[in-house]
This record gives sequence, structure tokens and C-alpha cells, in this order.
Amino acid sequence: MHLLALNPTDSVTEGFLPAAARLGLAVTLLTDQPEAHEHAYGRQDHAFPALDIVPCDVRDFAEVISRIAADGRPRAVFTNSDHLQTQAALAAEYFGLPGKDWRAALRTKNKAELRRALAAAGPDAADPVWSPDPAWSADPVWSAELATGQEPATLAGLDAPYPCVVKPREGVASEDVVLVADADELVRRCVEIRARRPGAALVVEEFLDGELRTLETLGDGRTLHVLGGFRTELSPPPHFVEERLHLLPAPLPQPHTDQVLAQLRALGVGFGVCHTEYVVQGDRARLIEVNYRAIGDQCDLVLAELLGIPLFEYILRTHLGEPLPDDLGARTDGRVRMEYVLADRAGRLASAPPASVTQRDGVRLDYRPLRGVGEEHPLHRTNRDFLGVLRATGTDQGRIDAAVAQFLAAHRWEIV
Repeated sequence: MHLLALNPTDSVTEGFLPAAARLGLAVTLLTDQPEAHEHAYGRQDHAFPALDIVPCDVRDFAEVISRIAADGRPRAVFTNSDHLQTQAALAAEYFGLPGKDWRAALRTKNKAELRRALAAAGPDAADPVWSPDPAWSADPVWSAELATGQEPATLAGLDAPYPCVVKPREGVASEDVVLVADADELVRRCVEIRARRPGAALVVEEFLDGELRTLETLGDGRTLHVLGGFRTELSPPPHFVEERLHLLPAPLPQPHTDQVLAQLRALGVGFGVCHTEYVVQGDRARLIEVNYRAIGDQCDLVLAELLGIPLFEYILRTHLGEPLPDDLGARTDGRVRMEYVLADRAGRLASAPPASVTQRDGVRLDYRPLRGVGEEHPLHRTNRDFLGVLRATGTDQGRIDAAVAQFLAAHRWEIV
């Protein structure tokens, strides 16, 4: 299997590479950061003997295809990177392998194209999910694009529904995503983002206020399974940093789930794993974004554990051309709270609790530091501000919440 990656991630290190080893797959990892991967997997607890790390400009699909071709016929091409889905899909199609439709990968990554595609889809009378209830299609999300080469000043006269949100067109992890109150602030924020991202295309969107949820799906092009969903709590505006997530009990709420699935079908999403974020406004599910990969920040690892299924193996098997079972056999009684400890200022982390795993009253607490004591960082207003993550799992939400509160009260994170 050829796996495309940028920087090392927990999803790959703890999820996909061990799953590939269990499936007996030799992995050629193509990356533009080979030293980082060699360091990550050189440790004793992350040793993968059937792993070959190969330097490659993985953002260039032509280079990816050329490098894979030099190895002989591949068996599968896969990536879990937000940035590399289109490249992996094009490479898989070039070699006649199972994979995502590269058009769907592109239109989900490009937030402006996603909005255009959903607006153009319209209600489909043949699909009862879409008609006669045109909940989302009759009320599209307002958006506008500041293309590469266009000056932010051109947005001054934009007839936007303020407050609205500005974000990079191909951005991730809420980086440079900000709520703006008026036209002057919109132009100013765009100038600031362009200073950090020269020439970047930006998207201005209607602010979708409401409860934020996710939908996690897995498909093989024939069957699309709903794995679960999370309720997400964010930091206060103007920034949007995830602070905690709660697993939504199965079955997931309707009609929102069916509406999200209908919009995924309109986008051509249905192969492999997908993480979709949406806002609940009454009976409407309004999409924030579609990430055509597994949910990150260790949520995918916890989801596999709670569902009690070989989730990462299933994902890889779809890219090997194997059909998914009609019933995944997933458990439905598990609950989780993902609590992210956030830096509230720039500076050096002077003290923080070490990694720990405890179990009491049916609740398992797994705390993992994400920043070492002594490290100094600026304030990013993204998940790069995470100091640590607390994974609290069990079957009783009340006990989980109480255990998290006790843990947070008993520990300190000091930044100087």
C-alpha cells in the first residue's frame, strides 16, 4: 500500500499503520517530511518493520504518480490527510485502483466549490430525503470568494449578512477562521490573513449559529454506514477552537442525519471515511464543512474503541477493493467526552500533569500531553493551542462528566 502523508499524525501512527500491519500490508509512505516520520516511527513503541519512508512532493499529483509507478504496480493508494485527498484519488484512478472520486475530493476540500456544488444540486424529486422537504436546498448558505490575486479591498462593498465568517478556502483546523462584524473588519481581517498566507484564496460565509455536530461515515461505494456523531463545543467567538466533544447516543437524531447524508450524496461523497461538520437550526442541518478523511485529534481512535470494531482495517479494506459488511457489528452503548486543555496565552509551559491512565466507577480517563513542559509557543487560536487531551470513556455520561471535572480541578497547567 502507498500511503501519502505530510506531518506525522496520531491517526496514522496509532490507527492506520498498526491496521496495515495487522492486515499484512507492506507500506510505502510517501511524504515531504521524511525526517519527521523517521523520528516518529523510530521509537520502540512505534516500530513498523514493513514500512518504507520515501521522500516525495506529495502535493503534486504528477510526482506522486511518477514515484508510485517507479515501484511497480501498487495494490492501494491511501491518505488520511486533508490536503492530499485529491492527489491520492487521482493516483488511484490513474492505476485503476479503488478510491474516492477526485472531483468529490476536490469539491469538499475547496470550500467555495463545496458551496457552489450544493447550491447547484437542488432538490431531487427521486430522493424522498430531499423532497418534499427541501430543508437545506431552499435555504442555501450564503457565501462569496476572494480568489487568488484579488485584493481584500474589493470586499468593502460586499452585500454580506453580517456578522459573517471569513476563512481560507482550503484551510483546516479553524486556522485563520474568524467572525467579523462589518465590512471594515472583513477587509482588515482578510489583509491580516493574507499577511500570513500570501495570495491565499479566502471564503466569506454566512455565520451559522446553533449547536455544532459531526457525522462520521464509512462507505465502499455501495453501502454507506453511519459510524456515529459528536456534539462539539467551541471557544467563544470571534475564533472557533474545539474545546470538547461528546459522542451522540445512537440512533442519531433525525431528520438531521438524513439531510446530511443527502448533501453528501449531492457532493459525490460515499467512498471511504468522511468527517462532516454541521449546525442544527431547528429541523435543518446546515453544513459547515466536509472533511473527506477520518475525524482527528484522537477522536477516531476513541471511536474505534467505543464501537468495538476494526475501524481502521475497514477503512483500508475499502481502498483494497473489499466490500464492507452490511452490518459492522458496532456497539451503541459507549459514551465519550473529549476534553482539550487549551493555552489561553502565548508563553512557556512551566508545569503540566504527565500522561496518565486511570479507571474508576466505570469511567476510564486517558490523559495525553500534547505540549512538553518547557516548550514555548505563540497563541494560534487553533488546535495547535492544545496542551493536552483527556479521553473520558464509559457508558454513563453523568459519571464521565463528573470524572472530567474532578481531573481538571486536581491538575494545573501553568504558562509563563
